[in-house]
Amino acid sequence: MLKTIETIKSIISNGETLTVEFKESKTQLNKDVYETVCAFSNRAGGDILLGVKDDGTITGVDETAIESIKKDFVTTINNPQKFSSPLYLNIQTIEIENKKILYIHVPMSKSVHSLNGKIFDRNNDSDINITGQNANIAKLYLFKQDIHTEDKIFPYATMDDFDLELIKRMRIVATNRRADTHPWEGLSDFELLKSSGLYKVDKTTNQEGFTLGAILLFGKDETIINALPHHKTDLILRKVNLDHTFLHN
Repeated sequence: MLKTIETIKSIISNGETLTVEFKESKTQLNKDVYETVCAFSNRAGGDILLGVKDDGTITGVDETAIESIKKDFVTTINNPQKFSSPLYLNIQTIEIENKKILYIHVPMSKSVHSLNGKIFDRNNDSDINITGQNANIAKLYLFKQDIHTEDKIFPYATMDDFDLELIKRMRIVATNRRADTHPWEGLSDFELLKSSGLYKVDKTTNQEGFTLGAILLFGKDETIINALPHHKTDLILRKVNLDHTFLHN
């Protein structure tokens, strides 16, 4: 999902965390950017901001270097000789304080990834090389198995990322199937999604937001593509119904 300037400023003001990393990268990529990408994809995902110092000072990326940085980044993360398995990510250019910074969102992957044969994990605001640490690697695999993908929270998703017409049609289908008043009739679109379990709080990370399930059901096309950049649908065939089928309690 594309981020607004206000959202990016908020991320920067909160500093580096388990899911946020700053890299100055004035004219070229810091080599440890790829370690962070690997660690984020292996743990809970995260946001990388290029053109920002560790203390949150915005220095910006040299405009003449932006295109080469983007090209180098995409080439490297798609190289199976570097990343196993390759990643498919986008870079967004954002202007703040008359300076250009580059924003990369790394979603949590269902797989455990390695960079140049090394496995990185995220701990606080650091990328940790756990290669050869069998116990920690086993814990990483168990962590991924315990995560229900459809319940993954996207804290920066807003109602603007959803197809409101699709939600409206779902509401009509659900209410028409009941003789009495459906509880959804008096709810706002946000309240409806929340009551359906599509807006949650993750008690382990304290993150709050819409889930991947919400995005897959009601997200705009560009929202789904940004949430699952590695996902590709080749064909959808509906033999009977021509619309979504919704279940209700």
